[in-house]
Amino acid sequence: MKYQIYGSQAILITWESRIDHTILNDILLVKEIILTQHSDEIQDCTNGYNSLLIVYKREVSNQQLTSLAHLCNSRKQNKKSMGSITWEIPVCYHISMGMDLNEFANLKDLKTAQVIEMHSAPVYTVYCKGFLPGFMYLGGLNERLYCDRKAVPLLQVPKNSVAIGGKQTGIYPIQSPGGWHIIGKTPVNLFDMSKKEPSKIKTGDRIKFKVISLTTYIEMDLLTDKTKLIKKID
Repeated sequence: MKYQIYGSQAILITWESRIDHTILNDILLVKEIILTQHSDEIQDCTNGYNSLLIVYKREVSNQQLTSLAHLCNSRKQNKKSMGSITWEIPVCYHISMGMDLNEFANLKDLKTAQVIEMHSAPVYTVYCKGFLPGFMYLGGLNERLYCDRKAVPLLQVPKNSVAIGGKQTGIYPIQSPGGWHIIGKTPVNLFDMSKKEPSKIKTGDRIKFKVISLTTYIEMDLLTDKTKLIKKID
């Protein structure tokens, strides 16, 4: 782990640069320790795949950096596995929902049915959230589906599109520009500002995609509160 002052009011902690569940667990443990013991001093605390940014309410010093490092080292005597929830999210892989599905399958020399099977089989881990409110970066994609992002991004990716980019998969929670390959769509609303808790799913949680038909998607899409479509399965 490396520690550095990041601007006038933040400290950045970094881990080894790789996607690894053990690293994620350690990041979440350190985050919990910091927030538990110094919540009154902290304005924000955000993690990435291999980093944790702590933003303070006031300017930070080298002494504070050293104290933080000592605090984080205490986790070695308090190792634990951070709790997580497994969520089931329905996904329709019909070509009308996944505009890039056929092209993606051809690019990977696969049949569309194989892409669907490979994509829906794993239990993914939410490594971090960002880019858009509620956008989840999911690790655990089948290596056979790894693919570079599009050379020319779309200006408007439809809300709730399920996509693949690089070694990751994810869901666009709102309409936005994006360069990932769109292979399906979910009727679930993953981010809702009208809710007390806009996003149910937390970093460290797990995601299992459930394949649904176009008919089922249309039926689910008619529901008023689509956040209820997310189900806990563990």
